[in-house]
Amino acid sequence: MFTTDQKGAIAETAIVHAATKLGIDVYRPAREGGRYDLIFDLEPNLVRVQCKWAARYDDVLVIRCYSCRRAREGMRQRGYTPDEIDAIAAYSLELDRCYFLPLAEIWRQTIQLRLAATANNQRLKINWAADYEFAAKLAQPHGAIAQLGERLRGTQEVAGSSPAGSIM
Repeated sequence: MFTTDQKGAIAETAIVHAATKLGIDVYRPAREGGRYDLIFDLEPNLVRVQCKWAARYDDVLVIRCYSCRRAREGMRQRGYTPDEIDAIAAYSLELDRCYFLPLAEIWRQTIQLRLAATANNQRLKINWAADYEFAAKLAQPHGAIAQLGERLRGTQEVAGSSPAGSIM
């Protein structure tokens, strides 16, 4: 179907699009070959993000949290460390959804996110895909409520410097 390079390009583009729709500023490194693909401005922090493809197998999304390259001895897998990235963002083409996994929540090289309940109804230690969707992990307050708070502060400042009922 797609090569690994094509999957990476599709995932990265979808992740940029999804983050931008949430109002997140997204930056790209000036050169290729680094351990992270994007930088998210999650005020007040900048977050280094590695983009990945999420493959679906029945009711499970599988995200491989490592890089893979050819070496003299064969294929070499290398995980990510906190010195290199802060999070992994994954895209599922089949679901057209993006997922955000902070590095602190990744404890192995392959993460499985459940889309539906298990056959044996197990509930403990299940990573639910819905908990890692972009909107669940990255949504910031926007819209009328945030604007109302800003206006309220501005109104109070104006009222303090120019008393109500004053002509001038």
